[in-house]
Amino acid sequence: MRWKRLVKRALWILGGLAVFIYFNNASWLATPPSSGPLLLAHRGVHQTFSFEGITGDTDTSKRIHPPEHPYLENTLASMEAAFRYGADVVEFDVHPTTDGRFAVFHDWLLDYRTDGKGVTREHTLAELKKLDIGYGYTADGGKTFPFRGKGVGLMPSLDEVLEKFPDRQFLINIKSADPEEGRKLAAVLNKLPPSRRAMLSVYGADLPMTTLKAELPEMRVMSRSSLKRALIDYLMTGWSGHVPASCRNTLIHVPEKYAPLLWGWPNRFLTRMERAGTRVVLVAGEGNESRGFDAIEDLSRLPDGYKGGIWTNRIDRIGPHLKPPAE
Repeated sequence: MRWKRLVKRALWILGGLAVFIYFNNASWLATPPSSGPLLLAHRGVHQTFSFEGITGDTDTSKRIHPPEHPYLENTLASMEAAFRYGADVVEFDVHPTTDGRFAVFHDWLLDYRTDGKGVTREHTLAELKKLDIGYGYTADGGKTFPFRGKGVGLMPSLDEVLEKFPDRQFLINIKSADPEEGRKLAAVLNKLPPSRRAMLSVYGADLPMTTLKAELPEMRVMSRSSLKRALIDYLMTGWSGHVPASCRNTLIHVPEKYAPLLWGWPNRFLTRMERAGTRVVLVAGEGNESRGFDAIEDLSRLPDGYKGGIWTNRIDRIGPHLKPPAE
């Protein structure tokens, strides 16, 4: 009967499509990226803390683990140590100052980590330079403060970071949702040679990222919305091998939980993104609270031969394991 022939033909078409989709996205048939893995050190080498129960208002300097090293986040020394431990990219945070500069510091408020008071961006760079950024750290509920007095003058400016490490890669985090902040940072980055800008990426809230991208279209930037759009677009069309515009020349931080859903994960996906000028970084768990691959045993969760980016809060542990120093 005719309807049986139609059903049979449809089944052949569907079967052929399934075979095409499988082989077109088979990771084992794809050549992995030529280099890697790429290690991204969040905040450089820094004092880590428990992620349990933290919110945007949690003072994490009051819950650090017992110190294992002398470094404080977002300082020149911590960045230098991160690169020494094998980091390919170091992430840091910036705030505009009242005198037109950018300070490299994580917190919105000075009250937690420093001996200063008030909103970070409501000070001049000179005022921020006088602060002790190690003042508030404690691992025993305030009985001792192991870094108090050791962080005076250690808050760097963005200019100092870029001057200190002229040939290193960085991921810059804008801390506010103000679109003007994206414009201000774009003005600073626009003064750099294109070859230097190519070594920098920026992420943050939607509005400043949209503004920065409009000012510097060649920059790799990422916001929550751009990441969501890229992943959804790829899930819809990636089976065909097509890389949508939202996935080109950008950053894609893939939550570990959802990575296996991506067409061609890991090798095929990584090579497609590499050709599209996009950097892929795998973030631990669901990608919340900057969770990373921070212990050697965490690395067992990576795909075999994984060559993409890895987000870590403990480059001092992970780096030497994945990239042991040459003898």
